[in-house]
Formats: sequence, C-alpha cells, structure tokens
Amino acid sequence: MGFSDNFFNKVEKRTKVDKNTILELAKQLQENDLKNENTLRDVIKKLSEMTGKPVSQQQEDKIIHAVINDQVPNNVDKMF
Repeated sequence: MGFSDNFFNKVEKRTKVDKNTILELAKQLQENDLKNENTLRDVIKKLSEMTGKPVSQQQEDKIIHAVINDQVPNNVDKMF
C-alpha cells in the first residue's frame, strides 16, 4: 500500500513526526515480528516519545492485544 504525500502531510501536521521518520519506523516494523509483544512495546514506546504523547499501560496493552489478534483496521489513512 502506497501512501501519498498528502497522507504524510496530515500525519506530520497532527503528530509533528516527519515523513522520513515514519518511513524509517515502517522499515523497522517490516524487519521485525509484529506478533512479538516485546517488539510491539518497543515500537509503542518509540512512537510515544516521537509524538510526545504518553501511552498508559492500559492503552499499551489494548494496542498490543489488537495487533496480535489482527484487529487493526486496514484503512489506516482514514485515521488521519
């Protein structure tokens, strides 16, 4: 799935994370097992730090549960 510059502009405006950082993180995600809880916790922590938005333990657990159980929506671009 390719994302347009418009998508990256929306994400950057909302999160203050630039396109290159997003692409680097995406590459890291592709190279790791997304069903691995430790990998997911590391990614969530990095995203939290990059965006300056804290993630509670409860939120982190819900995110991990959703990813591991394939409950993440396919249309991520609609979230922004």
